[in-house]
Amino acid sequence: MIKMQLAISLKYEVLDPRTDFILNVHAAQTANQSVMNERLTFSQPLRYELYEDTFYGTRYVRCQAEAGPLEVHYSATVEVDHQLEAPDTLQEVAITDIPIQYLRYLYPSRYCQSDLLQAFANQQFGHLPRGYARVKAVCDWVHGNLAYLPGSTNSMSAATDVIEQKAGVCRDFSHAMIALCRALNMPARFVTGVDYGSDPASGPHDFHAYVEVYLGDRWYVFEPTGISPRLGLIRLGTGRDAADVSFATVFGAINSWAPLIEIEALQDPASGIVLPQHSDQAVSTDA
Repeated sequence: MIKMQLAISLKYEVLDPRTDFILNVHAAQTANQSVMNERLTFSQPLRYELYEDTFYGTRYVRCQAEAGPLEVHYSATVEVDHQLEAPDTLQEVAITDIPIQYLRYLYPSRYCQSDLLQAFANQQFGHLPRGYARVKAVCDWVHGNLAYLPGSTNSMSAATDVIEQKAGVCRDFSHAMIALCRALNMPARFVTGVDYGSDPASGPHDFHAYVEVYLGDRWYVFEPTGISPRLGLIRLGTGRDAADVSFATVFGAINSWAPLIEIEALQDPASGIVLPQHSDQAVSTDA
């Protein structure tokens, strides 16, 4: 069991009165991720609505702010129970056996144009034995062929752009891997979260993006940037790509500052609480 404390702070200057926000900063509530002692506060005396996508456990806040400064603070203690499997036991799933509700993760989406990458994906990976090893080969290819370069992409950059220019950040690495997996007929989805265990040299903590691929009978975690141990990830949102799970969608004019994120891993070996580490096993947080 992994147990972590996190704190997220967002800072805005609201320029238009009655500006609407939809925020995805709450840790997801799932069968394998439990959220305790959470708190959400705003610097303005506003009312907000918290609602949940019960299929994913993704939680959203909707609120309306007045013109002026606005700060949002969220904190929580989160426990994550991981399922670890031997990678060589996991096989790809035939289209006819994929659960109906997951078929959406085979299709192209706004940032993951898998239909444009089918020839490339088959040339690079079509000859490999099907299963976890092939997914890992895709992950390793993205990690080895893209440079992690902040500022090299923008909110319009999609998987094909990233593969062509060979650079991006975590969301771009994830979009590239997802598009390639879907081009190989493997369901793949986008996850946003926060991460523990990244190299301090990579900069301050930020929101992080990673990938889940459906193998066997559950979703398995892949982290194509290689920045974070998979056991150190906390799930916020799950969707087809970044368009589904932006941490903030704003309807109105604002100025914004970079988010401030703090995360601490706790340990209590006597209670089975251990620090996140890198693992060679297949990792899942899917019940």
